[in-house]
Amino acid sequence: MTDELPPLIAAFVEAKNAYDSNAFAACFAADAVVHDEGREMVGPAAIKEWIETSNAKYQDTLTVLSLAKFNNETVLTAQVAGDFEGSPVSLDFHFVIQDGKISRLAIGFTGDNA
Repeated sequence: MTDELPPLIAAFVEAKNAYDSNAFAACFAADAVVHDEGREMVGPAAIKEWIETSNAKYQDTLTVLSLAKFNNETVLTAQVAGDFEGSPVSLDFHFVIQDGKISRLAIGFTGDNA
Protein backbone atom coordinates (compact mmCIF):
# COMPACT_ATOMS: atom_id res chain seq x y z
CA MET A 1 0.00 0.00 0.00
CA THR A 2 2.98 2.35 0.33
CA ASP A 3 2.76 3.11 -3.40
CA GLU A 4 -0.69 4.65 -2.71
CA LEU A 5 0.60 6.97 0.02
CA PRO A 6 1.46 10.65 -0.39
CA PRO A 7 5.21 10.92 -1.15
CA LEU A 8 6.19 12.30 2.29
CA ILE A 9 4.31 9.58 4.19
CA ALA A 10 5.73 6.92 1.85
CA ALA A 11 9.25 8.27 2.49
CA PHE A 12 8.58 8.15 6.26
CA VAL A 13 7.46 4.49 6.11
CA GLU A 14 10.29 3.46 3.78
CA ALA A 15 12.94 5.16 5.96
CA LYS A 16 11.48 3.60 9.11
CA ASN A 17 11.43 0.11 7.63
CA ALA A 18 14.99 0.50 6.25
CA TYR A 19 16.24 1.73 9.65
CA ASP A 20 17.57 4.81 7.82
CA SER A 21 17.59 7.42 10.58
CA ASN A 22 18.99 10.16 8.30
CA ALA A 23 16.22 9.74 5.73
CA PHE A 24 13.68 9.43 8.55
CA ALA A 25 14.78 12.67 10.23
CA ALA A 26 14.79 14.43 6.84
CA CYS A 27 10.99 13.99 6.70
CA PHE A 28 10.60 16.43 9.61
CA ALA A 29 10.55 20.24 9.79
CA ALA A 30 13.24 22.08 11.76
CA ASP A 31 10.81 22.68 14.64
CA ALA A 32 8.94 19.38 14.40
CA VAL A 33 7.58 17.70 17.51
CA VAL A 34 7.09 13.96 18.00
CA HIS A 35 5.01 12.48 20.84
CA ASP A 36 5.58 8.78 21.53
CA GLU A 37 5.40 6.61 24.65
CA GLY A 38 4.85 9.63 26.91
CA ARG A 39 7.90 11.45 25.59
CA GLU A 40 8.31 14.52 23.41
CA MET A 41 11.15 14.97 20.91
CA VAL A 42 11.69 18.36 19.27
CA GLY A 43 13.69 18.98 16.09
CA PRO A 44 15.35 16.62 13.63
CA ALA A 45 18.41 15.89 15.81
CA ALA A 46 16.27 14.73 18.75
CA ILE A 47 13.96 12.85 16.39
CA LYS A 48 16.93 11.10 14.77
CA GLU A 49 18.29 10.09 18.20
CA TRP A 50 14.83 8.83 19.24
CA ILE A 51 14.36 6.71 16.10
CA GLU A 52 17.86 5.24 16.34
CA THR A 53 17.19 4.23 19.96
CA SER A 54 13.76 2.87 19.04
CA ASN A 55 15.12 0.90 16.07
CA ALA A 56 17.85 -0.67 18.20
CA LYS A 57 15.45 -1.51 21.04
CA TYR A 58 12.44 -2.80 19.10
CA GLN A 59 13.74 -3.67 15.60
CA ASP A 60 10.24 -2.90 14.41
CA THR A 61 8.72 -2.38 10.98
CA LEU A 62 5.48 -0.86 9.77
CA THR A 63 2.88 -2.45 7.52
CA VAL A 64 0.42 0.16 6.33
CA LEU A 65 -3.22 -0.71 6.98
CA SER A 66 -5.00 2.54 6.11
CA LEU A 67 -4.65 6.27 5.63
CA ALA A 68 -7.26 8.92 6.42
CA LYS A 69 -7.47 12.70 6.66
CA PHE A 70 -9.20 14.45 9.54
CA ASN A 71 -9.20 18.26 9.62
CA ASN A 72 -5.51 19.21 9.54
CA GLU A 73 -4.23 15.70 10.37
CA THR A 74 -3.31 12.74 8.26
CA VAL A 75 -3.72 9.50 10.21
CA LEU A 76 -1.76 6.45 9.14
CA THR A 77 -2.82 3.20 10.77
CA ALA A 78 -0.10 0.57 10.66
CA GLN A 79 0.64 -2.83 12.07
CA VAL A 80 3.91 -2.55 13.96
CA ALA A 81 5.85 -5.77 14.43
CA GLY A 82 9.13 -6.11 16.24
CA ASP A 83 10.95 -7.25 19.34
CA PHE A 84 8.47 -6.18 22.02
CA GLU A 85 5.79 -7.80 24.14
CA GLY A 86 2.44 -8.03 22.37
CA SER A 87 3.92 -7.72 18.88
CA PRO A 88 2.38 -7.03 16.47
CA VAL A 89 0.19 -4.08 17.46
CA SER A 90 -1.90 -1.62 15.51
CA LEU A 91 -0.82 1.99 15.97
CA ASP A 92 -2.11 5.30 14.65
CA PHE A 93 0.41 7.86 13.45
CA HIS A 94 -1.19 11.32 13.58
CA PHE A 95 0.73 13.61 11.20
CA VAL A 96 0.45 17.35 10.77
CA ILE A 97 2.19 18.32 7.55
CA GLN A 98 3.22 21.88 6.69
CA ASP A 99 5.31 23.10 3.78
CA GLY A 100 6.09 19.56 2.65
CA LYS A 101 7.51 18.38 5.99
CA ILE A 102 6.10 16.70 9.10
CA SER A 103 5.61 19.40 11.74
CA ARG A 104 3.94 17.18 14.32
CA LEU A 105 3.65 13.44 14.85
CA ALA A 106 1.77 11.73 17.67
CA ILE A 107 1.82 7.95 17.92
CA GLY A 108 -0.74 5.95 19.87
CA PHE A 109 -2.69 2.73 19.93
CA THR A 110 -5.33 2.55 17.23
CA GLY A 111 -8.47 4.26 18.41
CA ASP A 112 -6.75 6.38 21.07
CA ASN A 113 -6.60 10.11 20.46
CA ALA A 114 -2.84 10.49 20.16
